[in-house]
Amino acid sequence: MSRKVAVFTGNRAEYGLLYWLLREVQASESLDLQLIVGAMHFSPEFGETWRQIVADGFAIDARIEMLLSSNSSVGVVKSIGLGTISAADAFARLQPDLLVILGDRFEALSLAQAALIMQIPIAHIHGGEITEGAYDDAIRHAITKMASIHFVAAEPYRRRVIQMGELDTCVHNFGSLGIESARRTPLMSKQALANSLDFEMKGDYFLITYHPATAADEDPEVVIRDILLALDTFADYQLLFTYPNGDNGGWSIISALDEYVRTHHGRAIAVKSMGHARYLGAMKSAAAVVGNSSSGIIEAPSFGVPTVNIGSRQGGRLSATSVLHCAPTREAISQAIAQAVDPEFVAACRDVKNPYGSGSTSTKIARLLEICTLGRKSRFKDLEDFG
Repeated sequence: MSRKVAVFTGNRAEYGLLYWLLREVQASESLDLQLIVGAMHFSPEFGETWRQIVADGFAIDARIEMLLSSNSSVGVVKSIGLGTISAADAFARLQPDLLVILGDRFEALSLAQAALIMQIPIAHIHGGEITEGAYDDAIRHAITKMASIHFVAAEPYRRRVIQMGELDTCVHNFGSLGIESARRTPLMSKQALANSLDFEMKGDYFLITYHPATAADEDPEVVIRDILLALDTFADYQLLFTYPNGDNGGWSIISALDEYVRTHHGRAIAVKSMGHARYLGAMKSAAAVVGNSSSGIIEAPSFGVPTVNIGSRQGGRLSATSVLHCAPTREAISQAIAQAVDPEFVAACRDVKNPYGSGSTSTKIARLLEICTLGRKSRFKDLEDFG
């Protein structure tokens, strides 16, 4: 009898990371994929990305309606509540043997807490990491304590999850799904990218994504203004913006991007959702990745592309030497971008070592999901218990 493995995705970036794992689970003779889709995927404001999931050949087994059209922390809390209610109904109907959750988003928290109460074992991907500038940091650690199986992206993260009291035999360092995706996904050429965007790409460009820093003293309206002012000083580069995620404070960023693109016709474009293959293709051909997306930390080094990481949202993550960290001010951002495009630094980035592994992550995860023992979460392990 096949093991029913429910996998949740609530946003475009998460789905891109999960894509090859979904393929592995789908192809397994001993696993039965149950795909649960929710939140940003069903939002017109973020491109209704559920359509891409269906186009990729996946059946959506349950829809989690939870994302409110809100720009406030109250709206996010209400979304979590709605998501938990929807998750309870989905789990009661699907009766999964295991739930797979990636990362640290509030959407994932909805599913995790429902699964915990309904005694559905959780396999958590990307635990043990730190992102000091976002409340995602605490959510990630909370999901770790709800989960019984852990797939981390680097050795320091494996040790940190064990430090949190998890049994070492249940914590597996298979590297990041993002690195595998960067290696396995067919990538668009620069010309194909331009054609798909209906945007003439005349030369070098920056790929820019800035999300609200939800646990830091960074006003998104002020920071996005300073980012745009800094980018103005690099007039020889075109600008490819992607929308932020659905966190509180995101609407002010979207408004600023839309206005900037309107007044910089031909130089700048803002895209609601690139799709993972197109996004990775854009990253590979970019002169630099600018903003505070985790993709600039995890995937960009695999392409040898410089990253300018702005502010504290990703503070605490392991990063390659190709990643330049700067304060969220116009002057600091300008200086970091200037360094990122310096020919000497660009050359050094080409052979940078990525600390997040080398691939084959999804195959390793799927094989372990086929054979792992499911049951109640192990007792808390004190550090001295490990010897």
